Order: sequence, then C-alpha cells, then structure tokens
Amino acid sequence: MECAAVPLAAISTGHKIGLAVAAVVFIVFALVSALVIPRRKPDFPGGALGVYVFVTLLLFVGMMAAVFVFGKESEESEAQEPPAAETTTGTTAEAGDAAAGKQVFASAGCGACHTFEPAGSNAAVGPDLDTALQGKDAEFIRVSIVDPNAEVANGFQPNVMPQNFDQQLSDKQLNDLVAFLAPG
Repeated sequence: MECAAVPLAAISTGHKIGLAVAAVVFIVFALVSALVIPRRKPDFPGGALGVYVFVTLLLFVGMMAAVFVFGKESEESEAQEPPAAETTTGTTAEAGDAAAGKQVFASAGCGACHTFEPAGSNAAVGPDLDTALQGKDAEFIRVSIVDPNAEVANGFQPNVMPQNFDQQLSDKQLNDLVAFLAPG
C-alpha cells in the first residue's frame, strides 16, 4: 500500500508523533531562517548560501524519509483487518462498523437530505430512510449510495442525490455507512 493512501486514523500513535516531530523541525527551521535570522543578519545567507541550501535539502530529505517511514501502515494493523466478503455484484466488501458509519452519515451530509432516526436527522429532501430501507439488504443500500438512480424511491426525482459517493467515500467509509443504515 502506498503511503498517500493510508488515512491518518490508520497510523499508530507512535508514527503520528514521529511525523509530528519531523514536521515541527522542518517548520521551525523554515520560520527561523525566514523571520528570525534575517532580522539579526540582514545579508543572510550571504557567503553561507551553499551551507544553507545543503541544510535545507537535508531537512527536506529527512522529512520525506519520515513520511515514508512513519506514514507506512504497520503489518500488524494490516493483519487485523476483517476478512472480505463477496457481495452479489462481485465486488469485495468488508464488514462495516455501524458506529463509524454514523460519523460518515454526518460528515457526508446525509442528514441534510434524509430523515433517519438513529442519526437524529429529519430532513425531507430525500426519502425517509427509516421507512425506505425497511426490508432492504446491505447490497441494496450500497447500490442506492453509489448508484442512486438505479432505483429511485416513489415521489422523488432522479439525479437529486449526488452521483459520486463512490469516489468521495473510501471503501471502509462506505462499508461503515452501509452497516449503520442496514436495518438491524
């Protein structure tokens, strides 16, 4: 897995501290060399330009190394991921966490359009999920999120719900949201 794809929440506390320390060192160097030293020595870096560039590059390489070392997901956390299950569409879906799904529901703005009692929302732009999802399975809910025009609820128009939640939400967020919305 590439470092850029690892969410900050998946990084262990020790790794977060390592990244923070490297970032603080880099930022302090930048601020001191931009604000403090020039006030005391107006011709900075003057004759020491080569040394200044070398130190800057050294800190940059150190910061990038810290990102690759500390931003890497540990093998232990990869081993603890729940097993994947095949859905009827042939895509791989992991079991979601309903508690995390409640946070996704809020952060994705679902409550601005849908009534859903477990989320404490009561909007009427989209279908009332308390009734619309009764008797529906997780696969129906997943498809309704990623392809909302596949089956539009009676009394509602197509193309009102955003069509790009499959791009906005990670697989984990989508699995969590489905777990939260699934009638239980």
